[in-house]
Amino acid sequence: MIGAVLSGDKDAYEKLVLEYHKSVYNIALRMTGSPEDACDITQDVFFKAYRSLKHFRGSASFGSWIYRVASNMSIDHLRRRKRQHTAETVYLDDSREGERPAEIPDVSGEPYGELERKEMRRAVCEGLDMLPEEQKLILVLREVNGLSYTEIAETLKIELSTVKSRLYRARARLADCLLKKGNFFETYSSNKRKGG
Repeated sequence: MIGAVLSGDKDAYEKLVLEYHKSVYNIALRMTGSPEDACDITQDVFFKAYRSLKHFRGSASFGSWIYRVASNMSIDHLRRRKRQHTAETVYLDDSREGERPAEIPDVSGEPYGELERKEMRRAVCEGLDMLPEEQKLILVLREVNGLSYTEIAETLKIELSTVKSRLYRARARLADCLLKKGNFFETYSSNKRKGG
């Protein structure tokens, strides 16, 4: 399909955009916390990808390549926003169609289950915002976009063992952030680190 795009087939590029748009948007959304910024970044990612496609070597999948572009552009956006001191936090709710929510325990059968799930999602988003960009990105790629360890290694151009250790540290740090905010009990945090 890449060859078709390079030869000027706009329908082929449209198919690529349709296939990867949701994942790219989710990366940008989870990294920035802003639907508006995520839309802008997503458009910029596909514009940049179209202009840079001739440099795509095919050593990794197109998905890994486009996720890398999305990750880098999201990080660049966060750095610019930090410099401008205009950071604002937007928390996701359950009303957005097509977005895969963070993995939150299902408490829907319990009284106040919906409220608890929303509070948990808000707490996780706050916790993600407290992580360094590198840790936030690897959690978003794994837990939100569902990439395999191998896909993350390709996307970030790092070794598989590095993916595993970074994920471990990111999860531990997120658990610590949530624990300090009173969102998890010590036993949950300790059990997660021990693999239980």
